[in-house]
Amino acid sequence: MVTSQPRAAGTTSPAHGDPGEVWHWREPSVLLVEDDPGDALLVEELVADSSLKMRLRWVRSMADARAVLAQETPDCVLLDLHLPDAQGLEAVSQIQLSTDQVAVVVLTGLAEEETGLSAVAAGAQDYLVKGRVAPDLFGRAVRYAIQRKQAEQAAVALQASQMQAQENARLERGLLPRPLLRGDSTGVDIDIVARYRPGRSQALLGGDFYDIVQSTEGTVAALIGDVSGHGPDEAALGVALRIAWRTLVLSGVPAPEQVARLEEILVAERARTEVFATLTSLTVAPGDRRVRITRAGHPGMLLRTPDRRVDWVEVPAGPALGVVPGQARWPIEEIDVPVGSGMVLFTDGLFEGYVGRGRERLGEEGLLRLAREMPELEPETFVDRLIERAEHLAEGQGGLDDDVAVLHLSWN
Repeated sequence: MVTSQPRAAGTTSPAHGDPGEVWHWREPSVLLVEDDPGDALLVEELVADSSLKMRLRWVRSMADARAVLAQETPDCVLLDLHLPDAQGLEAVSQIQLSTDQVAVVVLTGLAEEETGLSAVAAGAQDYLVKGRVAPDLFGRAVRYAIQRKQAEQAAVALQASQMQAQENARLERGLLPRPLLRGDSTGVDIDIVARYRPGRSQALLGGDFYDIVQSTEGTVAALIGDVSGHGPDEAALGVALRIAWRTLVLSGVPAPEQVARLEEILVAERARTEVFATLTSLTVAPGDRRVRITRAGHPGMLLRTPDRRVDWVEVPAGPALGVVPGQARWPIEEIDVPVGSGMVLFTDGLFEGYVGRGRERLGEEGLLRLAREMPELEPETFVDRLIERAEHLAEGQGGLDDDVAVLHLSWN
């Protein structure tokens, strides 16, 4: 039986009321880019007469505008399309190259409405015809242009967030596969409970991974591991290691060689030399109650016995993968696992959360105490309750920072 559970600031507009209410907490800043002093004076008068109060700054050229935008980000740029150093839609493009954070309202002449529409198509938020704009219309145009820009930015941020969530989901599927078991006919009867919980800052996916594979002759192999760090590079590396391990197992590569091959892959694929990975792998052959364990810098495990005891098991280990490339050795240790026992493998995120108000972590001893408080629970409930208790203890300091992966293997 397999049970798995992989798991920019805007402004709110009022529905009605004075247009200036939208900006009751601050005046929007507006940069006017206009080389004609007469037209600049007209804009200044519109600003003075508008119900929307704003802070206006005037520059005469695109070069001056770029200098201002390099130092500050106004809410809106009022842009003339006939500057001494930028003409037509080129002026819109140069503002957008300087910053993509400001709304752009183009100022056109009486016979240039088509140019204004083209500017909007090119990315400006609106256009105004010089000499044809009343103060209130001017204020509304500026306000709505700023709001449209904010809406565009929110939409872009949402799309980026959705794409990241989709990418994370794809990486999680690679990190947390379905166990490949062939049934009871092989002579090995193992129930598996698998859980994965993302850390609290899950904009950054971690590199926790696990897998369970059964060979054609019935040998069951299990793996749990953790790539140091967070982010897509680490997650992708975790996926690569898991898939490589499954391939090595199904190809019949002996267990002593598997970890060495995984280290070669990690060294070749890691983005930075300081990245490493810890793991624990185990195998059990059909009809055998002795489990062979290899540990590479990974935490120990919990052993639940039929008499409702819970012990910490930590066999001799070699270093984490990538710490001393090509020089490490990883011993294989054997332990007896009686019928009715359960082995619980996990990543360090389960016990590294802070507890209380200080900087004390739950730690391995704290995790063992939690496990010993509920030895009678069925595997699925035991795993869920263990994670919940660890999360609850860390709530006072924001929850568990790191991802958590847990495997519970029960020998029937």
